[in-house]
Amino acid sequence: MPKFIPYDYKQNAMVVINLNDQLQAGTFEHAIHYLINHKLDLSIFNSAYKNDVTGRSAYDPAILLSIILFAYSKGITSSREIHL
Repeated sequence: MPKFIPYDYKQNAMVVINLNDQLQAGTFEHAIHYLINHKLDLSIFNSAYKNDVTGRSAYDPAILLSIILFAYSKGITSSREIHL
């Protein structure tokens, strides 16, 4: 099983933004979050990671896909324009 960098939508950031509170029900962002975390099987990506014993934890493909789909929905198609 690959290791991923843990993330938590309930965590507080330096600006004290609870990401879970930002996902308002009925918004496109909430729909992306729901579909990726509850409806899609992303296990196909797991075979690409060989870091279960050694190596740095990777970013979870679910959060990366969420970022990409949200950026595309805002018209940002260049990976250089996507800033986290």
